[in-house]
Amino acid sequence: MESTLFDREPVLAVCGWSGSGKTTVLETVIPLLVERGLRVAVVKHDAHGIEVDREGKDSARFFAAGADVHLYAPEEQMIRFRNRPEDSLETTIFSLLSTHDLVLIEGHKETPLPKIWCHGKGGNTVPDGIPGVTVTLPWNGNRTAMLVSIAKEQIRQASADRPLFGGILIGGESRRMGSPKHILNIGGRSMLSTVAAVLRLRTERIVVLGRGDIPNDAGPLDQLRDAPGSGEGPLAGLLTAFRWAPRVCWVVGACDMPDISVEALSWLVDQRRPGCWAVIPRDAKGRVQPTLALYEPQACTLIDTLVSRGLRAPRALAQWPEVRTPTIPDALSGAWINVNTPEELEVFRGGDGLPAHPEIRGAETRNSKLET
Repeated sequence: MESTLFDREPVLAVCGWSGSGKTTVLETVIPLLVERGLRVAVVKHDAHGIEVDREGKDSARFFAAGADVHLYAPEEQMIRFRNRPEDSLETTIFSLLSTHDLVLIEGHKETPLPKIWCHGKGGNTVPDGIPGVTVTLPWNGNRTAMLVSIAKEQIRQASADRPLFGGILIGGESRRMGSPKHILNIGGRSMLSTVAAVLRLRTERIVVLGRGDIPNDAGPLDQLRDAPGSGEGPLAGLLTAFRWAPRVCWVVGACDMPDISVEALSWLVDQRRPGCWAVIPRDAKGRVQPTLALYEPQACTLIDTLVSRGLRAPRALAQWPEVRTPTIPDALSGAWINVNTPEELEVFRGGDGLPAHPEIRGAETRNSKLET
């Protein structure tokens, strides 16, 4: 099968000849997916032109006059614009993927996309010259159940195939500490190095997010300074990360978490679910703890919304139903502790040149193994 841009994305094209039941099966499947908390978009191919408004309606008159039109109502909205030279099916699909869990496409038989072929009555073969057909739906059979199962697997596999990148936030004002926290030493190494060593165990690539010198013991790391127009604070780092790599899942932690552990990181990654756009844990008191959290590509839209409102911290993301806030297990809660003052720093240093807490000692041992 010909490789396409969408082989590893939650995109499915449902194709078949006229009368094969494409629209009917999509119409029955979409509510079942939406009931599972998924956001679903449909792209429909129409070679005969699009009829949206009745002639004489205000919006139709504006469009006929040459304007692109945005209709906004309490429960729905619609944008109607003319095709431009830079428009393509690919850009449309990627735009929809930024705000949806699944994109279904009706038609586009000849377009190189992952396809499901609907057999018509009496048909049992896929016509020659139709690329990318992976599954067929028989005329007789439970098409709805089959397509729901296929769609769920496509979403699951797309999530599993998505690269996992690690981001480390630095560059805060450190008013209470009095100096940049990421370069401070605990257990013979910088705090940035400790966080980076743990993230290396579960992520493909690590990026430092923010301004500041990277200590030598952290090794070679990519660094992104806040992009223009990305706002301020941690949200600026998150938005910059997504602008740099928009189709990855980001695990983002603060630079000042000396108790971070691979067990805590693995627990966080295991909280991923279909329809979940971010995982921001809560502590035992119910407070969200974004100092170590996970963000899927769709979270970028939510982050951008908060930045446009002038916010700096990601805690407000918890208001969206697509954001999970599971409670941190007691045994792992230390991983979300930040060091904010010189007094807290001394507690963690312990006094014997090694971190004071057993989990930090364990992380130190694991981290040292990474470098050998």
